[in-house]
Amino acid sequence: MHYGADYNPEQWPEEVWPDDVARMREAGVTMVSLGIFSWARIQPREGEFDFAWLDRVLDLLHEGGIAVDLATATASPPPWASAAYPELLPRDENGAVYWPGSRQQFAPSSPVYRRLAGELVSAVAERYAQHPAVVMWHVNNEYGCHVHADYSDAARDAFRRWLADRYGDVDALNRAWGTDFWSQRYGSFDEVFPPRKAPYSRNPGQMLDFRRFTSDMLLECYLMERDLIRAAGAAQPITTNFMGAFKPADYERWAPHLDVISDDCYPDPNDPEAFRAAAFQRDLVRSFKPETPWLLMEQATNALNWRASNAPKAPGQMAALSAQAIGRGADGILFFQWRQSRAGAEKFHSAMLPHAGTDTRTWREVTALGASLAALPELPAPARGDARVAIVFDWENWWAVEASDHPMNGIDYVAVVQRWYRALHRRHVQVDLVPAARVDDRYDLVLAPLLGLVREADAAALTAFVEGGGHLLAGPYVDVVDEHDRFRDGGFLTQLGGVFGVRLEDFGALVAPDAPDHAPGERFAPFGGPLGGAGSGEPSSVAESTGTLLAEEIHVTDAAVEASFVGGRLTGRPALTRRAHGDGSARYLATVPDERGAQAVVDHLLSIAGVAPVVADLPEHVEVARRGEVVTAINHGDVAERVPLAGVDLVSGATVDGVELAPQERAIVRERAAS
Repeated sequence: MHYGADYNPEQWPEEVWPDDVARMREAGVTMVSLGIFSWARIQPREGEFDFAWLDRVLDLLHEGGIAVDLATATASPPPWASAAYPELLPRDENGAVYWPGSRQQFAPSSPVYRRLAGELVSAVAERYAQHPAVVMWHVNNEYGCHVHADYSDAARDAFRRWLADRYGDVDALNRAWGTDFWSQRYGSFDEVFPPRKAPYSRNPGQMLDFRRFTSDMLLECYLMERDLIRAAGAAQPITTNFMGAFKPADYERWAPHLDVISDDCYPDPNDPEAFRAAAFQRDLVRSFKPETPWLLMEQATNALNWRASNAPKAPGQMAALSAQAIGRGADGILFFQWRQSRAGAEKFHSAMLPHAGTDTRTWREVTALGASLAALPELPAPARGDARVAIVFDWENWWAVEASDHPMNGIDYVAVVQRWYRALHRRHVQVDLVPAARVDDRYDLVLAPLLGLVREADAAALTAFVEGGGHLLAGPYVDVVDEHDRFRDGGFLTQLGGVFGVRLEDFGALVAPDAPDHAPGERFAPFGGPLGGAGSGEPSSVAESTGTLLAEEIHVTDAAVEASFVGGRLTGRPALTRRAHGDGSARYLATVPDERGAQAVVDHLLSIAGVAPVVADLPEHVEVARRGEVVTAINHGDVAERVPLAGVDLVSGATVDGVELAPQERAIVRERAAS
């Protein structure tokens, strides 16, 4: 179990470094990420490298027993780079340059940036590939975090090459993008530009492909650096830090190229439900590489600096959220950063060693957490059977659903997915988040909200899942467009309509729930009807549940109606349908339910699918998660709770038959084998 932080010794005089190492040992630190923003110190001028200081730091850390996740330092080019080569700077859609003075001021597709970055990576990797302190490589940092897309001339040229590789000829591109609309037909790839500022709506196919291209350019930068590290003879694992559900980068496509997944997560202490959003992020990250532990690369020990209001964490909350990551598959707990900066934009960002020193709650909690992590034995990897429920989460669908010029504009895909996730989390059910093509028989229940972009492989996987005995809930806005964001012949639900036994006629957009009160039109679609059967223990109706965003007009062709709209323009029309298909069942929901409605539907589905919680009969603010035979329990509430776990407490070594958890307290228990 690694424990540590980003370490930025270049911000401090050399005489501080030995004290840093001594304090790290006191805190139980086992690994630090080194050199993430050190390009200017490592390479003060083009062609000139200064490794003397980095040699000393690495040797000090090694002598102190601290391992190093060595960064390639390419995340922030130094001022000399853009002064000599201004063409490496990115531009926004208006053509404005992102100038130096911050960080991440590089165009990912710039040949100059890639050359300079490659020279730096090769020099660093060749020097330190065999250094005994280096146990992992950290490529760049939070790719795309601040520059979500680049529209520069370098991007223009690379986009044209990318399109030529994807389509082969311009006629295929014209067909995919439907360029006969609005006289957009191209005669050659040289006529195509990134979707820069335009008078009105831009081509949906072009916008979708530009998002793919943007993600691919960032991935190409990672792959270039990875390959240079390997060419230097380095055999250590290589990673780059993800940021959960980060829209610009399709992490599902990136994940196979990382030896270990690492992630940065910053829940908001002001939000009492933030632990559920954090759990969602952990489960998403864990799902990228099933049955493989991952690393929490960054979190905060206390307050941040970049939100409107940067509240401190409650006593014990930092350790509780760290335990959450461990319970959901992490084998490393790290922070930004080791020693709080004394200057720069993030000087108010908390750290393991704060400005106020060691006589602080932050330091006491840091050292206590280090001691408890050191007491843990090796934990099992996340197991295939830990989650029996999956929610379909797909980046390309996300891009397509949130595109402009839709029946309901402004839909927040992640917010809708997280609403369903929260309903499952409150019932202490473990969840994977996977693209539709990865749905298989490991799951009993799958939810696919707003899955508008459905490829043939997606439809085949979902159909096979239901035929094999699985329970599927989808809708609304499902199976609407193909991978080019075009309608298929035959209307909507052309691939999955037969599975659901319904036909979709109209999307029935509603006014957004948060629209001004004076905005005209229907904004809610009440729905309800019989759900559980006699003796099911489930609510007999969801009559008071509320649909939002869409209230689709669907026609039942071969399905039973489980709930109907009970108000508004669709009163009496189907809202939730069920059809037996093969050995399983497929349900279609024609609206986005509010929080209460999602909970009612989820409770019904869990009963039908026979999905049991990780631990039963717990209050909603107690969280439990499973990794193999180990269960982590956390009390996020403000009163003490008892959790009926029997086995061995892996921190204390004590045998337990139930654990009492004070607020923000956690337990990691290896369950007793059933007799």
